[in-house]
Amino acid sequence: MVVPKIIDLTYAFDERTIYWSAHEKFQHIPVAFGRTPAGYFYSSYTFAGSEHGGTHMDAPIHFAEGKLTVDQIPIERHIGPGFKISVADQAAQYPDYRITAADIQAWETKKGLTISPGAIVLIHTGWGRFWGDRKQYMGTDSAAEDAERHFPGIAQDAAEFLANVRKVSMVGIDTASLDHGPSSDFITHQVLNGANVAGLENVANLDQLPDTGYLVLALPMKIASGSGAPTRVVALLNAK
Repeated sequence: MVVPKIIDLTYAFDERTIYWSAHEKFQHIPVAFGRTPAGYFYSSYTFAGSEHGGTHMDAPIHFAEGKLTVDQIPIERHIGPGFKISVADQAAQYPDYRITAADIQAWETKKGLTISPGAIVLIHTGWGRFWGDRKQYMGTDSAAEDAERHFPGIAQDAAEFLANVRKVSMVGIDTASLDHGPSSDFITHQVLNGANVAGLENVANLDQLPDTGYLVLALPMKIASGSGAPTRVVALLNAK
């Protein structure tokens, strides 16, 4: 049996975790920590936070009425062949770059392959290097809810291509949103979620992944009726 190499694509949840709103923080509150009167060690914490922060999944219902909630997504869709498409060079030149359908098709042609149905496509923008620095990662240090953010994302035609032509299971990205920072209509969310395609945001360590040849597992906290959830995302190399 071939033992796969495992790459963790998930950020830890702590005081550095970035949420869409600068007013939101991950809370990890100690309830007990130390030796009990009986002499044994015991620790327990209460945690709280938005569904949409850190490495997490956007369920289709997030931007599409009547579509799947976190707990309704078939388990088969959480596991699929991974395809990483990098636009890090373009994003380095233009922070608001959006990957297009033409970019994806050019990548397929260059690699001599076609993204398979049920795949989990991961968009690498290089933005992971800014994780932990909210100003760099979000493109603003303003705490205003309507602040204009700046970071790369996915164009509408790319979302339509992946959802309707390639029929992928999920689409992930190493930024705070599937849509680029300045978006006000979140059309990429609307397209993907409207096709019952879940999204993964704030995916870590995409620079460590090859373009193909691995399985991706994206397992969210199974929140009933959830619009999203913290998610452990991993890649299993040599496990196709």
